[in-house]
Amino acid sequence: MQYIGLIGRILFSLLFIMAALMGHFGALEDTAGYAAAMGIPAPKVAVIVTGIMILLGGLSVLLGYQVKIGTALLVIFLLATNFMIHKFWAMADTMQMQIQMSMFMKNLSLAGAALYFFHAGTGSMSLGKS
Repeated sequence: MQYIGLIGRILFSLLFIMAALMGHFGALEDTAGYAAAMGIPAPKVAVIVTGIMILLGGLSVLLGYQVKIGTALLVIFLLATNFMIHKFWAMADTMQMQIQMSMFMKNLSLAGAALYFFHAGTGSMSLGKS
């Protein structure tokens, strides 16, 4: 039972770490192109900055170090992404609307989990003070 919190942190943080490494940095041009298509100003800079945010946030939760800062970065990213990228209410195509609504709700749920870590910390198996 003592490892449940650590396993939860690993599973939660992997999404952000992998998205940063594989999407934001590993496919920078493609991700910036998508951001540009969604109307994001300075898309390449935005992708780099948000990649740094989610990498640091994910590592923070994974390691249990500076969790308030890390989770704040994740919440800012998730909410901004939701309202700038996943605008399901503006989709004419029903399938695209459903996909974007699913992404929006996923991000909302992840923001809730990040807020929980912000409030409760990451538990005893952490590198630093939560």
